[in-house]
Amino acid sequence: MQVQKSFVCGFRMYIEITQNNSQHINKPAECLAEEDHKTFGNRGNMSNFDITQNYHMVPLDKISGYDVRPGFYEINGATAIPGGVSFTIHSNQATTCDLLLYRRMEDKPYATLRFPDHYRIGNVFSMIVFNLNIDEFEYAYRLDGPYDPAHGKIFDKKKTLLDPYARAVTQQSVWGANTDRSKPYHARVVKDDFDWGNCKQPILPMDDLVIYELHVRGFTKHESSGIELNHRGTFAGIMDKLPYLLDLGVTAVELMPIFEFDENMGQREVDGKKLLDYWGYNTISFFAPNTSYCSSVEYNREGNELKQMIKLLNENGIEVFLDVVFNHTAEGNENGPFFSFKGIDNNIYYMLTPDGYYYNFSGCGNTLNCNHPIVQQMIIECLRYWVIEYRVDGFRFDLASILGRNEDGSPMSKPPLLESLAFDPILGNVKLIAEAWDAGGLYQVGSFPAWNRWVEWNGKYRDDIRRFLKGDNDTIHSASTRIQGSTDLYDESRRSFYASINFLTCHDGFTLHDLYTYNDKHNEANGWNNTDGSNDNQSWNCGVEGETDDPDINRLRRRMVKNAWSVLMCSRGVPMVLAGDEFGNTRFGNNNPYCQDNEISWLNWDDLKKNHDLFEFCKFMIAFRRKHEPITKKTPDCDYGFPEVSEHDTTPWAHDFSGDSHYLGIMYAGRTRGKNDIIYLAVNTYWEDLQLSLPELPNGSAWSLVVDTFQEKSVVKPRISSGHETIGARSVMIFTAK
Repeated sequence: MQVQKSFVCGFRMYIEITQNNSQHINKPAECLAEEDHKTFGNRGNMSNFDITQNYHMVPLDKISGYDVRPGFYEINGATAIPGGVSFTIHSNQATTCDLLLYRRMEDKPYATLRFPDHYRIGNVFSMIVFNLNIDEFEYAYRLDGPYDPAHGKIFDKKKTLLDPYARAVTQQSVWGANTDRSKPYHARVVKDDFDWGNCKQPILPMDDLVIYELHVRGFTKHESSGIELNHRGTFAGIMDKLPYLLDLGVTAVELMPIFEFDENMGQREVDGKKLLDYWGYNTISFFAPNTSYCSSVEYNREGNELKQMIKLLNENGIEVFLDVVFNHTAEGNENGPFFSFKGIDNNIYYMLTPDGYYYNFSGCGNTLNCNHPIVQQMIIECLRYWVIEYRVDGFRFDLASILGRNEDGSPMSKPPLLESLAFDPILGNVKLIAEAWDAGGLYQVGSFPAWNRWVEWNGKYRDDIRRFLKGDNDTIHSASTRIQGSTDLYDESRRSFYASINFLTCHDGFTLHDLYTYNDKHNEANGWNNTDGSNDNQSWNCGVEGETDDPDINRLRRRMVKNAWSVLMCSRGVPMVLAGDEFGNTRFGNNNPYCQDNEISWLNWDDLKKNHDLFEFCKFMIAFRRKHEPITKKTPDCDYGFPEVSEHDTTPWAHDFSGDSHYLGIMYAGRTRGKNDIIYLAVNTYWEDLQLSLPELPNGSAWSLVVDTFQEKSVVKPRISSGHETIGARSVMIFTAK
């Protein structure tokens, strides 16, 4: 008797197998199926499940020349076991289910195995197929059932369907290569043999986070990235840039979608350039990593390079978040492709109108029916899978308000999915970040169902601070509230300011450089006559649209970028920055480059050399924020009697929130490591210099100026201040008390 080991859905199972099956030869299938359940039941809730008793797994039937028996009904997807593979799929309304086996890269199946009726328990089809080598085949399904489009039932036994729980999708490993849309997606069985060793996740508190949003391909694809050719645009490329990330000082990396998507799905040509689904917000498979982001093909080991990247970043104190898209799929509306969910249970997986059409709260053609129990189960299992198998530290949920809609599209007061995720034990240490709005007009910033677990992209912070910094009237009060942690949205009785993810730029919209270079979007390259993308950017070109050689305008633009970075790093809440903003990356005025797999979207690392002073400033401000805890958290009171946070006019303790006021002072006060720690942020958005006075300090203490963005060298050699200063036009000064 030989003992073999296998990973099953992330949990180790030790299964004893023998070809000597005489003791079971006369047992009926029902008894053996019952024994299977007793032996393997509830294993999904157990780690290190050790089967100590002898268990003899034997074939019971032969289908299409293959030995088979009932599979593991509680483990969805395809699971490699010693001697074969267990295939499990569920459909509430299908009448028959066929398993299709393919040779690698072939279009026609070499074997079709119909699940026997007695291999179905409830709505679950499950079958172990013996003598399959996972290195040699791909698989898919065909399901038959009722066809009643008016009620959302569109089964088609001729359609080849991708397993919703597929851990790897074929034909996707080379970026831009899979251009034949007639070929259906196949899945591969993945063997998990990655060794995490003694790697421990950082599990950072919210107040320690500085989030860095990046696109895996765009981060290092440009030749200026300086890394080896086959690493560019891959997970390996991010690993190559680890020294840079550590030098910058960010503590979390948020990856734009890395679930398997087909970049060629919407390909088109504009002005001789091929446009692709570059961003990846059209998911094909929720359980499979995008294999084109790997530096080498990982047959049946898909995900290993991603795991290596996460392990390396975790070992160096950097958490990894995934931007996940559960609000819709790539199958689109009635006219979209048909490759998975539509053919399995269309009226369960998608929100449908009473006459069978697709609700479109996502803006992408369909809306996933997230609060149906079946879909809830899939999403929870998916997130658990990424946490267990990939050690993911957090998730940002795209258009998360959809996750709180009922099956008819109406908003729910206590969405069961959001509540389940908030209290799920596996996700207990995982950050849950909501983009608290959707394309259907549901805007929930400050009111997203949270259970004190969910945090939010604070779109109001972005909008209010943008208006304030460019000098709009009637913005002081709102800006002050945002800087102090958006207390109007996240009061202490419900949630603290840690629930606010503060950002001024993200993948969607202008870069920070472009925010002060363009008044208007310039999306002509997208091919929609500049009609796509937001028109409300709250940007300011500083006097000239686009790039210029005017040194005065360029100095002003540089100052505006530093002002924005300073305010962001001195705001309560969790800061998030867009990759490349720290060295002046541009997208040439395109505020919606979702389709631009080229220099528009790729970071040009030559800008790091050109704008190294900007990088050093941003690096300093991250370190400054992390050094001064009264900015990031509530600390013990200082000895001076100052409140923990206060607002000031150019005169200390005064409050001028009049419409034409353009100066704001915010002071934080507390104790850090047993010492008084006082920080004063002075922001002048007026177009002229102003005279300001600082709050009076006790005898023996003095103000020290550490940042003055009006100066060419914004980080100044600390100098003692008299308490009376001239703050330059459109600039920021930062003082600390000594």
